[in-house]
Amino acid sequence: MSMLIIGMLFFTIGFATWVNGTLIPYLKIACELETEVQSYLVATAFFIAYTLMALPSSYVLNKVGYKKGMSLSLLVMAVGAIIFVPAAQVRSFDLFLVGLFIIGTGLALLQTAVNPYVSIIGPAESAAQRISIMGISNKVAGILAGLIFGYITLSDVDALEASLEIMSLEEKAAALDELASRVIMPYYIIAGVLVLLAAAIFKSPLPEIDDSGEDAAAGNESDVAAQRTSVFQFPYLLLGVVALFLYVGAEVIAGDTIISYGKSLGISLSTARYFTQATLACMLLGYVIGIFTIPKYISQAKALSIFAILGLIFSVCALVTDGFVSVGFIALLGLANSLMWPAIFPLSIHKLGRFTKTGSAMLVMAISGGALLPLAYGALADAIDGRSAYVILLPCYAFILFFAVKGHKIGAPK
Repeated sequence: MSMLIIGMLFFTIGFATWVNGTLIPYLKIACELETEVQSYLVATAFFIAYTLMALPSSYVLNKVGYKKGMSLSLLVMAVGAIIFVPAAQVRSFDLFLVGLFIIGTGLALLQTAVNPYVSIIGPAESAAQRISIMGISNKVAGILAGLIFGYITLSDVDALEASLEIMSLEEKAAALDELASRVIMPYYIIAGVLVLLAAAIFKSPLPEIDDSGEDAAAGNESDVAAQRTSVFQFPYLLLGVVALFLYVGAEVIAGDTIISYGKSLGISLSTARYFTQATLACMLLGYVIGIFTIPKYISQAKALSIFAILGLIFSVCALVTDGFVSVGFIALLGLANSLMWPAIFPLSIHKLGRFTKTGSAMLVMAISGGALLPLAYGALADAIDGRSAYVILLPCYAFILFFAVKGHKIGAPK
């Protein structure tokens, strides 16, 4: 029952997160944005909330516990969803960003609770397997989000863009107002569903987990870890934070830029709007691989090494090819990225004991990689071109490979 409830929450996280890939090109048109950097502020406003709100989220969880924290997070997300309504009515990009930031704030609290929960409720060596199962729920939600919002917002946008060129100012404003209004009803529905889900979680039989103290018997805290007085005395955790920062940045670049990248290659938006779903489908394949191979055939660290190498290979291939082939390699990055979160997170919080919530909050703060690295990609795309800008992925996967091979062992309690 607990895994089913957590699966619902991962579905919610996926839907809210992966709709951004569609919102980026949609808001660029509806709000008349001029540069790629401006459009990727969608990702920045959403993911920067993780950095600003992760430690407060840890404080909230310590006060109210996991279950009430999860319920509260959904209510916060509902507030952010409602803000989309006036944002669409006045076609204000700044107000859209406020709504995205509030949704991200709710997700920061939810992620801080739900990820360590999945890691702790079973054996540490199979944590990546459990997170992979949750990841399937997350990515199915992302595929559905892209399909639904792509149909609502981008299905006829190629013809609209062409007609905007010959419209008068009044006609253009009216057409863009109609485009912006398409998200009003969906976000009313999203807000309502979030409120109902918050109530359901609050009333659910989801058990609390006590990770606040002497849990050595559960295998979460070693004698060495018990003697440490600060979370900063765990080097492998700090390296894990960096690895997660780079991984999330790489994942968001792969999922949220691929539609705009396809458009820059001359591919119509009516076709390109499906590209994010291709990335997520590749991630689903990776999660299935993880479920059947970890830890039975390969360890979490070994899987991370293999998929980091795949990330390097696919990135290079995307840089040296063109057209649909290059787009295909960006989509394949979904496969490379799939097992990174399921492996990095448990490797980083393993045996933190009483520091688990704080360590989890630090890892959730690292999700800000999704806020900053897409901006860097956008700046490179504006300065050179969209394909060459993917060179930013190479150092990301190189560091993740280092963490998989050596970094997760540095300072780790025996």
